[in-house]
Formats: sequence, C-alpha cells, structure tokens
Amino acid sequence: MSELISRRTALKGLGVSIALPWMESLVPSVLGQTPARPPRRMGFVYVPNGVNMADWTPSSVGRDFRMPRSLEALTPFRNELLVLSGLTCDKARPNGDGPGDHARAMAAFLTGSQPRKTAGANIRAGVSVDQLAAQRVGNATRFPSLEIGCESGPQAGNCDSGYSCAYSSNLSWRSENTPNPKETNPRLVFDRLFSGRVPNESDRNRAMREHFNQSILDFVREDANRLRSRLGAADLRRLDEYTTSIREIERRIQRADAAVTSAAARGMTRPTGIPSEYRDHIRLFSDILVLAFQADLTRVATFVHANEGSNRPYRHIEVSEGHHDLSHHGNDRAKLDKISRINRFHIEQFAYMLNRLKSIREGEGTLLDNCMIMYGSGNGDGNRHNHDELPILLAGKAGGSVNSGRHVRYSRNTPLCNLYLEMLDRMGCRPERFGDSTGRLTQLT
Repeated sequence: MSELISRRTALKGLGVSIALPWMESLVPSVLGQTPARPPRRMGFVYVPNGVNMADWTPSSVGRDFRMPRSLEALTPFRNELLVLSGLTCDKARPNGDGPGDHARAMAAFLTGSQPRKTAGANIRAGVSVDQLAAQRVGNATRFPSLEIGCESGPQAGNCDSGYSCAYSSNLSWRSENTPNPKETNPRLVFDRLFSGRVPNESDRNRAMREHFNQSILDFVREDANRLRSRLGAADLRRLDEYTTSIREIERRIQRADAAVTSAAARGMTRPTGIPSEYRDHIRLFSDILVLAFQADLTRVATFVHANEGSNRPYRHIEVSEGHHDLSHHGNDRAKLDKISRINRFHIEQFAYMLNRLKSIREGEGTLLDNCMIMYGSGNGDGNRHNHDELPILLAGKAGGSVNSGRHVRYSRNTPLCNLYLEMLDRMGCRPERFGDSTGRLTQLT
C-alpha cells in the first residue's frame, strides 16, 4: 500500500479540503494484526411537546411487538431499532420550581440536571451527554460535535414561566452555564464542514464557486482522479456515492438560495439557504449529518426538529393549528388525531435519516450499524406535561454492541441518564455517574 493512500484523509484543492469516508483502502494495516474497525458515532434527534402515547407505545414487549401507528414508517428498520419505554427525565419535573415544563424538558433532556429558574443571564443547567462524548472522541475529528436544528430561538429573555429562552432553544450544553447554540442554515453548516482551513482563502474560493456556479468537487477533481487510480472496486464505489451525495446537497442548497432570491425580488425576506418547506429543511440537514458521519468529520451530533414549546403549524399534513396548542388536547379525539399526524410526520423524517445511514456500506456492515441515534422528547404527553414514560427510540447497533429489534419496558422512574451511561461506554467514555443516573441501563445487549 502506498504512503499516499495509507496516510490520506482528505481530497484537497484550491483552499478546499473534503474529508474522505471510511474506506478499507485508506486504513493502514499491519500483517498479522486485526484490521481497524469503523468508528462509532452518537447522535440525538429531539422533537418537542411530547407525543400521543396511545399511538406510540407497542402493546407487547420483546421481538414480536407490533409496530404502533405512529412508528409504522420505521418498520423497515425494526431490526436496527429499540423502543425503550418507562424512562424518566426527573430534572424536567418542577421539583419545587413551579411551571416551566417546556423549558425544563429541553434543558434537562441531555444534561440530567435541574435548570436554574431564571430569565436573566445567570442560566445554569449541566454538561450534556453529547459534549461529554465529544470531550472523549472529539480530538479524532475535525469537529468535536455538530449542533443543528430547524428552528432558531432567542438566547435571552423569558420564554416559559420565568425560564430563560436559552433553555427551550438549546439541547447541547458545553458547560453548566454555556449552551451550544444550533445552526439553522444548511448552507452555513455545509460550508463550515467543507471549507478549507485558511478562512480568507476559503472566502475567495467560495465567492468564485458561487459566481461560476461551481461545485467544491471541481476544486478537488485533480486530486480525486489521482486517488481513484489506487482504489479497489468497492472503495471506488463508496467514493462515487459519497461525492454524488455532496453534489446533490449542493444542488438543493442552490435551489433554496434561488427561492430566497426570488422571494427577495417580491419584497419578502428569508434567511439564506433555508428551504421554504419544513420537510425539505429536515431532510437537507439529515443528509448533511449523515455526510458528516460518513466522512468522519464528527462522531457526535444533535439535531433539533423544533424548539420545545414550538407552536409551528403543519399545514402540509392538513394541521393548521399550532403544535403546542394542540398538545394541550384535553383528550379531545380530533386534537389527538392531529398530534398523531404530527408525530408520524417527524417519524417519517427520522426514517429518511435511518435509510440514508443504512444505504451506506461501511466495513462489514452499514453506517447505521456503527451508530447510536437516539430519538425522543423531554415531555411524554404534552397535555399532562409529564416527564416519565418518555417516547424514546434508539437506532443503530453501535458496532454490534447493541441487541436491537425489540421493545423493552423498564420499571417506573428509571432515569433516562442510565441509558446515557451505556451510550457513553460505547464511545469509550466510562463515567461512574451522569446527571441523575442510578446505574447503567440493562437489556441493551
């Protein structure tokens, strides 16, 4: 194996550096030693306002459970999926602090810490599980972690019964006082992931690329052609699939930009690079996240579909009322049906992400096989604002260390943070405790 191949990690061109996906041809091997395995990745997908649990929870446990109505879109992935019932986020409860369940739900979801009730600058929650993992594995990638979302939100002011807007807008926390704000613009995330290391040079090249409608792939074509001549057939196919995905994302961002330009010409304004359709926004970010995992640009990510307490309407699925308003359904059958419709929409987008992860071959399995993607909400039933019986899914096999394809029910008030300890173990970070954990979660293996 040539030194060029064994040491290569990226395609390079004029001010552009594109990380390469995991490929056997690029992994140094020594005669007699076990070949290197693909890395494990950890992701968290958050949806607000709880769910209609009656349409969410399987009626039986074990492998033979029937997929409930809200989860039907995940049927093709049931062998890569765990439905985890009975988990609790205790620190999202009032615990003497009164109203503010939406703010606490998001702030405590990944931290397992009681957020300080304040609308001022003295916010406090805790280090989130994604950031603890990033501290352990982040030095192996260009970006320690990735924080994205489809709804922006203020970082100050009173957003929920005396709680700062920072709590209901941020899922990831770098320290107990410092949230990691998410990026909502796909173009900015894409450019951040693939821009070169020299900022001024990257800006010039990006301007040139946009002026001539060039792809970043055009800047690395010569280097890519040199690499192709040295790859095996399987890795050559992986490279082609990877670069095709990059170009497709570029085209979708360009279409979103064109729509923005057209709207601006009619006197309308919208942030650059954000698709006008919510579904397109979620799927574009899903593809960018998958690409970041595939290229090993990061191994830790959080993705917020919408902020906690979001009152977004879903007119594209014939739900004109706001999500938060509907979540206070009062057991009204029509409202519950609309909540289920919203739940199914979000699950369909999650299924889209899982399909992209599963379609990418990596090592002896797929990219999904080497991931742990947790999906859930810090509220159970939005009407009751309860924080037990949370809707929690875990997709992926974490390199074969998770025994998926089951519905597992845990005893009442089992801490959600017990799951995080298991996930952290699989990322090589083995703390004795995290948040309000009481031990490691059983029945994952």
